[in-house]
Amino acid sequence: MEKLKVAILVEDYFDECELIYPYYRFKELGAKVDLVGPEVKEYHGKQGFKIKTSRKASPALSKEYDVIWIPGGYAPDRLRRYKDVLEMIRKAFEENKIIMAVCHAPWVLISANVIKGKKVVAYYAIHDDVKNAGAILLENEKAVRDGNLITGTDPEAMPKMFKLVIEALKERGINV
Repeated sequence: MEKLKVAILVEDYFDECELIYPYYRFKELGAKVDLVGPEVKEYHGKQGFKIKTSRKASPALSKEYDVIWIPGGYAPDRLRRYKDVLEMIRKAFEENKIIMAVCHAPWVLISANVIKGKKVVAYYAIHDDVKNAGAILLENEKAVRDGNLITGTDPEAMPKMFKLVIEALKERGINV
């Protein structure tokens, strides 16, 4: 069996909790985890944590990963400014890869044009953006899965998000 491959998108001002938790949880599941950014360089979290990416985002990378995780913080507002990031997300969505977005990260899904008609949750500050993009906002949920999209409201949603991704991976025949 091929090893589970996960990309975690990174830009400056990422939420440390929303990057570190999935990084190690996916490693616990036996995944190969790559940190992917607009450039290969060092990025800084909201609280000053520094992390270096190993790969540059590109549309071609979508084929290499089973899961793409997008942490929140202020990073999503920066990530959605890069054409290659958005095309990577769009292609991964079309290829039915699992895309996970927590907190403010649905902003990236909005800019990639992949949430129209999808059930989504997000941090309350971007509810209007999610609704205006045509998503079905579920305001009373912490985490939700709609097909290959898994979204969560904040760090407290991440344990439920992991239950949902494990379920989705098992449906695809990937044992974790």
